[in-house]
Amino acid sequence: MFLSAIILIVVGLLAIYSSTYNHPTAKGNFNKQLVFAVVSVVIFFIVYLLPARTFRVVAIPTFLISLGLLAAVIFMGKTVYGAKSWMSLGPIGFQPSEFAKIGTILFLAHWLSMPKRDINNLKELFYTITLSMIPIMLILMEPDMGTAIVYISITLMMIFWSGISLFGLFVVVSPGAILFASLFGTPMFLFALAAVVIALFLFKQDLFTSGTVFVINLAAGFAFELLLKVLKPHQVNRILTFVDPSSDPLGSGYNALQAKVAIGSGGLIGKGFMQGNQTQLRFIPEQWTDFIYCVVGEEFGFIGSVIVLVLFLIIFLRLLNFTSSAGDKFDKLVVVGILTLFFVHFAINIGMNLGITPVIGLPLPLISYGGSALVTNMLLLGVAFNIYKNRKYHT
Repeated sequence: MFLSAIILIVVGLLAIYSSTYNHPTAKGNFNKQLVFAVVSVVIFFIVYLLPARTFRVVAIPTFLISLGLLAAVIFMGKTVYGAKSWMSLGPIGFQPSEFAKIGTILFLAHWLSMPKRDINNLKELFYTITLSMIPIMLILMEPDMGTAIVYISITLMMIFWSGISLFGLFVVVSPGAILFASLFGTPMFLFALAAVVIALFLFKQDLFTSGTVFVINLAAGFAFELLLKVLKPHQVNRILTFVDPSSDPLGSGYNALQAKVAIGSGGLIGKGFMQGNQTQLRFIPEQWTDFIYCVVGEEFGFIGSVIVLVLFLIIFLRLLNFTSSAGDKFDKLVVVGILTLFFVHFAINIGMNLGITPVIGLPLPLISYGGSALVTNMLLLGVAFNIYKNRKYHT
């Protein structure tokens, strides 16, 4: 698993070097990423060697510090790509939302693993959702919809893993499904709402509970119009382009269409390192970040693309294995949160490059350019390795 992560970092460095070599303003990105790669590996080993109970002790303080940073960035942050999500620490810029992922995962694991915690109690479920919504709302205020989706996914998966009933999970997830269905027009919204009614009938809850859940889902559907008014124009365009990428081929749909061209042109074995036309001629703006996978697809072909997917699959399967060998509930939930974070970033980013998910600005873990994300990812892998190393202390 560690070897898979290192290979992915090396692949990322190669892709960043290739995509910035002929770029007039981004030539220094490779050197920066190389430094952060070394720093991230050092941090990985430091975290790996920490005492077993460290993460329980720092869970609440880390979460509170994370909230402070997320609040500070709204007032003191630097706007990049339409979101005020960056802060400067001297010459170094960083994203508080990246480091807040660590605090959120540790805190939710601590909260959900507390003695006598019953996640199926509606009051405790409400408290859990409310606490988890604090960082999500702060991130939406930047606004950063992509990162907010990651936080929502982490929360839902950790709640599910803590033992929530199937009906409880349905109550939490169904409004999001209704909201997503609303993207595709009124017929799809009505179809999804009908599915909710059928599900409520099958769950056989009392009339008041079923009616309340139905009203919540109905409100989620009508909230779509309100959401369109809250989002910024470029975010709305991304949503509309996801539904129909060809609707704005020279605007918000440009990157997605060009990414598919780049991946398709790579063929079986690719055009060779630094030989990709889309990459070297800079058809895709800032290709070293969210669309770095199409650099791999164009220059290393289908074989290189599949190798990257296999390396990620190894990491996912090993993290899943860690959950079964973790000593207690806290450790299991921390690993589940880490696995969810990696998988959501992976699935959405690859989907963006293939044109099957909206372009919402999520980097590919370990590969995309970005020091904050790389350090956070390796730190979290260090946490997972530490939990696996210390599993015997809880068995």
